[in-house]
Amino acid sequence: MRSFQNLLLLQNLYRLKAVGYDYIDPIVINHRDEQTLPSQLGPLHSMISQCHLCDLSKSRRQPMSGQGNPKADVMFIDAYVSLAEDESGEYYVGRSGGSLKKMIENVLEMPYEETYITHAVKCKPLGSNRPSASEWNSCKSYLFKQIELVAPQIIVPLGPEAYRLVCNDEGNFDQVRGQKIEFGRATIIPIYHPTFLLRNPSLRQTTFNDLQIIKSAL
Repeated sequence: MRSFQNLLLLQNLYRLKAVGYDYIDPIVINHRDEQTLPSQLGPLHSMISQCHLCDLSKSRRQPMSGQGNPKADVMFIDAYVSLAEDESGEYYVGRSGGSLKKMIENVLEMPYEETYITHAVKCKPLGSNRPSASEWNSCKSYLFKQIELVAPQIIVPLGPEAYRLVCNDEGNFDQVRGQKIEFGRATIIPIYHPTFLLRNPSLRQTTFNDLQIIKSAL
């Protein structure tokens, strides 16, 4: 039904353009209002698993809705689903997953299962591309509804891409990493992505210090 409505809208716009109308305001058609989304995580996850709002639904193996404690104090947000996650259906597989788990359990001193982990964009982007503005627009209401329902104390964007999407900030990530940023009733504290740390082990101490800031804020 959504695709049919979009087709009718586009046909009407082409007719208007043919008779001389110009368009000034952007028209967003792949979007769900947060107020119309389910008020529980289970039904919301089911909706995400059946989402076809953007073209990523055609190339993904599966969407990744989120996992963990539905009332977690700490929510980790990655930018988008990796190839390994898309193929396995599991969150943070391989060395990066082991690294994140160690950070949570050894530094934050909390069980991995007590956190909540999700992605800003719920599907794997095409190739190695960053998600387009349209793809992010299709997913962002899901993410902000998850934040509302989980109601974490601390939100941890993993890397600059996740921070950019969550905070709508194109600024220098190194200037905000490890800083406390008010975000409604929660506090955002961005850290380096586990995969980035594997390639840059000299920054592990920096991330250890950032995790200590997260721990002290709980």
